[in-house]
Amino acid sequence: MSRRKSSRNDRSEMEPLIGDHGGLKHEHTNGRDFKDVELGVTLPSHEPISRKSLDVNSTQKAVCDFEEAIELTGYGRFHYFLLTVCGFVSTSEEMDVISMSFILPSAQCDLDLSTQTKGWLNSIIFIGMMVGAYFWGSIADTVGRKKVLIVISFMNAICIVASSFSQSYALFMVFRFLNGAALGGSGPVIWSYFAEFQPKVKRGSMLSFMAAFWTLGNLFVASLAWLIIPSGIGYRSAGGFLFNSWRIFLLVCSIPSFVVAILLYFLPESPKFLLTQGKHDEALAVFHRIYSVNTGRSADTYPVKRLLHQSHEMQTQQSCPETGITKFGNNADLNSGKLKPGYAEVKNGPVRLKVMFASIIDNTVQLFKPPILRFTLISITINLTFHIGYYGLMMWFPELFNRFDEFSRAHNGLEEAGVCQVTHFVVNSGSHSDAVLCSDKIESGVFLESFITVSSAIPSNIIAVFFMDSLGRKFFLVFSTMMSGLCAVGMFFIYNKFQNLVVSSIFSGVISCGNAALDCLITEIFPTHLRATGVAISMVAARLGGIIGNIVIALLLDLYCPAPTFIVAALLIGGGLLCLYLPNTTREPLS
Repeated sequence: MSRRKSSRNDRSEMEPLIGDHGGLKHEHTNGRDFKDVELGVTLPSHEPISRKSLDVNSTQKAVCDFEEAIELTGYGRFHYFLLTVCGFVSTSEEMDVISMSFILPSAQCDLDLSTQTKGWLNSIIFIGMMVGAYFWGSIADTVGRKKVLIVISFMNAICIVASSFSQSYALFMVFRFLNGAALGGSGPVIWSYFAEFQPKVKRGSMLSFMAAFWTLGNLFVASLAWLIIPSGIGYRSAGGFLFNSWRIFLLVCSIPSFVVAILLYFLPESPKFLLTQGKHDEALAVFHRIYSVNTGRSADTYPVKRLLHQSHEMQTQQSCPETGITKFGNNADLNSGKLKPGYAEVKNGPVRLKVMFASIIDNTVQLFKPPILRFTLISITINLTFHIGYYGLMMWFPELFNRFDEFSRAHNGLEEAGVCQVTHFVVNSGSHSDAVLCSDKIESGVFLESFITVSSAIPSNIIAVFFMDSLGRKFFLVFSTMMSGLCAVGMFFIYNKFQNLVVSSIFSGVISCGNAALDCLITEIFPTHLRATGVAISMVAARLGGIIGNIVIALLLDLYCPAPTFIVAALLIGGGLLCLYLPNTTREPLS
C-alpha cells in the first residue's frame, strides 16, 4: 500500500514537467525545437524517479543525467588517450584524401593521366565516401560507434595497400573507391564518438583540438611525400611490374589506419549511445572506467550510482487516442518506462538484421521531418558549398605549384604570369601537351611549398582550440568562409610563385578554422540517437562538394580559367552565412 502511495507521489511530482494532453514543457530549449526534457526513468526497475530523488545537487550525487555524470568522472588521462586515438583516426583520413594531390603529378606517366582523369582520380575517393558515409553512419546509430570504427579502419588500410600495388588506372580507381567507402564512415562516426565523451564546458575546445589532427595529417603527408617521392626509390621487374616511389609513399600512408584500428580496441563504447539504447549498467561501467583512469581512484568511489533514462524513445512524445496514454516514440510509455525490443535485444540473426535496417530507415526519415528538417537542410547546404571550396583548391595546390615551377623553369625565372597564363602554357606547350613526352619529374621545391601551405594551418588551429568556446562556432565559420572566399578571388591576381604561396597559405590557415567550427556545429545540432546518421548525411553533401570541386576545377582550370576562383569564392561566402540560421550550440548540453 505504501509503495503504491509512493509511486503516486512520484508521479505527482513529475506533473510540473507534463503539460496538457501529455505534452512536454521544455525547460531548456536553447533555441532548438528538438531539445526535449530528459525524463527520470531508471532501469531495470522501470519506475519513475521522483524529483526529490533527482536532486543532483545533493552531496551524494546518487542519480545524475549524462552531463553531470561525465563531469564527475573528471578530465584527465582517459580523455587525452581518447583524443590521441580519435585524432589519429582523423589524421589517417586526411592523409588518405590529400595524398592523392601529391601522387597525381608523379603518377601521370605511369597511369597515363590527363587533367580530366586527374580530376576523376581525385574525385573517386569522394564518390566512395558518399556511399560509405550514409551506410556506416546509419549502422553506427544502430549497433554502436566503436565496432564500426574498428571495421572501417582495417578496411581502409587494406584498400590503401591494394591500391599501391595496382598497375592500371582502372584497378587503381576501384581500390580508391573502396578506400573512400571505408573513409566515408570515419568522419561522421569518429566525431559523434569523440563528442559523446566530452563535458559541455570542454566540448568545443576539444573538438577543435581534434580538428587540428587534420592539419597534422596534412603535415605528415607533405613530409612523407617530400622525403619519398623525389627519391626515385622503387622496383621494376623484368615482367613489367612497377613499384616506384609514389607507390611506396602510398603504402606508408596506410600505417596509421592499421595502428588506430588496434588502439580503438582498448577504448569503450560511447556512454551517451549506450544510454540512448537503455543500457544503463554498461554506460555506468564506462563512467566508472573513465573516473578510475582520470583520478587514479577505485571505480567504487565514483559518486554516481544511477543514471537518468535517456533512451531516444523517451524524448519524443505521441498521444494515443485509443488508449489515452501518451507514448514516447514508438516503444515506451511514461507509466511503465518499458521499451519494446530493439536491435540489441534481438538475438535471431535475420530478425536482428531486419531490425537494424528498419532502424536505419527510421533514423533517416526523422532527420527529414520538422523540427530537425531545417537543421538537416542547412547542414547539407553548408557542407556542400564549404567543401567545394576546400577540396576544390586544397587538392589542386600541389598541381598549381608544379605548374608555376614548370613555367618558371621554361622561362629561366625571367617572366611572371598569372594562373591562367601558366595553365595555358602547361596545357598547350608544356608537360600536359601532346607535343611533349610525358614527364613526372617534380622539383623538391614543390613539396616544400606544399609543406609551408599546410603548416600555415597550425596557428589557426591553436586559435580555434583556445577560443572556440568563448567566441563560438558561428563566429569562426563566418570569419573563415569570408576570408577564404577573398583568398579564392585573390588567386586570380597572383603573378609568381611567391604570391601563389602567400595566398595559398592564408587560404589554408583561415579555412582550417572554419573546418573546425563546422565539425563542432554539425556534430552538436543533431540529437544523440540521430547524431551519426545526421553527420553522415552532412558528410555525403561534403563529399559531393569534393567531387564537384575537383571535377569542375579540373575542367574550368584548363578551359575557362578565371571561372573557378570566383565560383569558389561565392560558394564559400554564401554557405558560411547560412550558419547564422542554426542554433547556438556553444557550451550547451548534447541533446
